[in-house]
Amino acid sequence: MSSSSNLETRSIIDELRNFDKSGLFDLGHPLLNRIAESFVKAAGIGAVQAVAREAYLTAVEGAGADTSGIPPEISAAKRHRFPDLRGETNAKTVEALVKGTGKESLQWGLAAGMYSGLTYGLKEARGVHDWKNSALAGAVTGAALALTSDGHSHEQIVQCAITGAAISTAANLLTGIF
Repeated sequence: MSSSSNLETRSIIDELRNFDKSGLFDLGHPLLNRIAESFVKAAGIGAVQAVAREAYLTAVEGAGADTSGIPPEISAAKRHRFPDLRGETNAKTVEALVKGTGKESLQWGLAAGMYSGLTYGLKEARGVHDWKNSALAGAVTGAALALTSDGHSHEQIVQCAITGAAISTAANLLTGIF
């Protein structure tokens, strides 16, 4: 292997190592930078998740495999999330996939940006980053996420707020342990 190839590889690896340190954006304020970075990263994850789920379900359905092992919430998401997808190769199918993936990635990005912005703002306002900030940010984000779903109810909003607060608090408390 030549030394120039090694230098290129090393510089790419160094860039990847410094990715989290340098940040993606410089919008002039740490709060804006944090919200934008969280949004972009989570939206990308949401898009990959949506496409991977659709590819898996299309492959399983197309192969005629036994779908009894697929959890009902995933198979229900298949029926309701992208109703125009039928495994065919046409413009309507591609359009449905793009629209569905865009919606899901937007939801993931909004949730991550909102949570990140709230935790940062609460840390700045209170002067401390603790489980209380995480619980409040998780509750508000969970409730907002429930509002973006179709046919949301009061019970669903409260349940999502409680779930968001619990997950966020647990993650904050477990950060020092692991």
